[in-house]
Amino acid sequence: MTRLHRLVAALGLAAGSLLLGGCTTSLVVAHLYDKITEGDPASCFRLNSVDRALQPRCGTYQPGSLKAEDLRASGLPVCPLTLAARDPANWKLLPEMIDKGALPEACITPPTVALAQAHPCPDFAAAAPAELAALRWLAEADARAIHHDTVRMLSCPNARAVGLDTVLEGWLAQDQLRADTLPFGVMGALHPSHLNSTLARTLEARGHTARASLAAHNGRLPGGYEEALRTADFAALDWWVQREPSLVDRVPAAEARQLPWVPLARVITPAFVGEPTRQRELVDYLLAHGAQPWRSLPHDPNLTPATLAVKLHSPLAQTLAGPRVAATRGGATAAATSAAAAAATLPAR
Repeated sequence: MTRLHRLVAALGLAAGSLLLGGCTTSLVVAHLYDKITEGDPASCFRLNSVDRALQPRCGTYQPGSLKAEDLRASGLPVCPLTLAARDPANWKLLPEMIDKGALPEACITPPTVALAQAHPCPDFAAAAPAELAALRWLAEADARAIHHDTVRMLSCPNARAVGLDTVLEGWLAQDQLRADTLPFGVMGALHPSHLNSTLARTLEARGHTARASLAAHNGRLPGGYEEALRTADFAALDWWVQREPSLVDRVPAAEARQLPWVPLARVITPAFVGEPTRQRELVDYLLAHGAQPWRSLPHDPNLTPATLAVKLHSPLAQTLAGPRVAATRGGATAAATSAAAAAATLPAR
């Protein structure tokens, strides 16, 4: 129903009410109005203080306007803390919600996890100090925040810029990141740009491995090696390949019913790489480290990365076709020489 139609209806009903008068008439008018506006969002004045504060259409949130009883029984389908945490526009509500007794344990979805899944690396620098303090408290107070996706978010550049990565250091100091108890591989959860940090080295010294981090995890964000490929983070790729050289050619299946996947095939697939202009760099990197463009793909023995590139009309088809010629003419030694030559032409990083 349009605003004009609602206005006309309201004026007509109000005029009728004034003309007829009486309690019965008022009830009839109210019922008719409800039927006319059925399906429209509830009027802001009918919402409780929490629901109203979370609705942009109801005006600007006013600090001090939230009622503790509305936090305890908001009537919303999702926990208010989760709703506020996962949307940076609503972070301003978090300090008051926490001050008035809202607890993350009351939320089915942990607020910090919801934020990480909605915004893997939010603009934390735009948050007020009180909002950052509230976000830190949500991560430290809720044990369920120790999650693959939250680790990725808290180790991303925006989090490190404001010091939120120290939450991870706190978990480590409190022995909450144990390799034998975590349900995910923490090295694969770390943001690729944080793999060469002091924290990462400490985690490795305590038994966390690249291999273990290739297993299935309970998050929505991709594993660390895949993320490094997507973002063309060559320092992170070096970290992974030094520890697991075979990853340039095959990434093992995370679960029993899955198939391995092939980095060369992923990289040439449209939309996989965040910056498509970096596809060639990634292909050169993988080839230089031993990727095999003529090896059959796990899901189709008649298809290889080289033939897939032709099928996709990829501008990298010729690049992928090259190593097969070298191997045919001179055997494995020639192929290795070709790979070494390709590596020598890579830009220094």
